[in-house]
Amino acid sequence: MQPLPELFPLIIYTAATVLIIGGLLSAAWWLGARSSSRNKEMPYESGVIPSGAARRPLSIPFYLIAIFFIVFDVETAFIFTWAVAWEQLGMPGLLHCTFFIVALLLGLAWVWIKGGLEWGPSAGRNADSLQTLRKSSK
Repeated sequence: MQPLPELFPLIIYTAATVLIIGGLLSAAWWLGARSSSRNKEMPYESGVIPSGAARRPLSIPFYLIAIFFIVFDVETAFIFTWAVAWEQLGMPGLLHCTFFIVALLLGLAWVWIKGGLEWGPSAGRNADSLQTLRKSSK
């Protein structure tokens, strides 16, 4: 069984990639510095010597912001794609895109109502916390 002629470019590309990566790794190993010192072994973080535990958990708001960014970034990609293909999609495409946007807005409203967007200090929450503390101290 002979290989398909369509696979030859892929085989050549794969072989060239493996050779280039292997050559670059070999050159880096051969030309790289082999000396080590205490200063080189120290962790370095933006010019500041780290102090404290390195395994501190990140706060939940960080993850919320990241997830919101991803959701709305994907929404933007879908809407731009829809806008480019408007003439081919017509009214059914408009209905699908509208349903998509409404579903995301309903999800955003639900998260807002549940308090998922409140991750910073708030006067209302601070007052509630203060009242709770006063009740518990009586």
